[in-house]
Amino acid sequence: MKLNQIISAAALLALTTSFAHAGRLVIKGSDTLGAKLVPQLAESFKAANPGTSFEIAAEGSTTGITALIDGTAQIGMSSRRAKATEMSTAAAKGVNMKPIVVAYDAMGVVVNASNPIKGLTKKQVEGIFTGDITDWSAVGGKPGKISIYTRNTSSGTYSDWKELAMKKRDYAGSSQKMAGNEQIAAEVAKNPNGIGYVGLAYMKAGGLKVVPIDGVMPSAATVRSKAFPYSRPTFYYTNGDASGETKAFIDFTLGSKGQAIVSQIGFVPVK
Repeated sequence: MKLNQIISAAALLALTTSFAHAGRLVIKGSDTLGAKLVPQLAESFKAANPGTSFEIAAEGSTTGITALIDGTAQIGMSSRRAKATEMSTAAAKGVNMKPIVVAYDAMGVVVNASNPIKGLTKKQVEGIFTGDITDWSAVGGKPGKISIYTRNTSSGTYSDWKELAMKKRDYAGSSQKMAGNEQIAAEVAKNPNGIGYVGLAYMKAGGLKVVPIDGVMPSAATVRSKAFPYSRPTFYYTNGDASGETKAFIDFTLGSKGQAIVSQIGFVPVK
């Protein structure tokens, strides 16, 4: 057997042994889900199942889908649907990508608390994030160059925002890419000319103002009614039907206790 085959076999054995360890769940992917919601769900699940341990890595939806395909996670967290290319890659490796909607979310536009603007239109939002509009005076604010903060390219939120708010156009070249919702919130809170987008669970950070879009604010009610334009489902992805501890955790997430945590953190429950 060649050396690289031996190494691959050893790696696969180590991975199988790791996943076989009683009650160990590896969950990777979306920062939107993984920074707050899933850790809270995991803590509550562990309280009732003390033999369970978790490894949670929130580095973007793309990383979660990749980890599921590669077999390095049992659950891939994603704030977007898997792309056709990801589905075909998974199928080629014998992975059956199964999406499970676990919560609904809205991507709200946030500006610095000192910003005097009272609202934006969808057209203005598109213009700002694509770079067509570069000064706050063009949308009713004080004169000043607009500083745009976005998620990074591995983020499902980055992709969803491009599709829902920008008509699939490219981001402005001046936009600054952040690792997560909390980082965007922190930068906008420090910068009087800043603007960004964050999920429902991150809109109450200090120093921010949430901006209505065409007169509609992001909320559980406007997400449910689909009145808010930048709403989306969020997902767990599994390889086929889940079993064992993975299924138990998914069932917990979708059950009454899990969905109560979904609401408490700031997301919109599935039911």
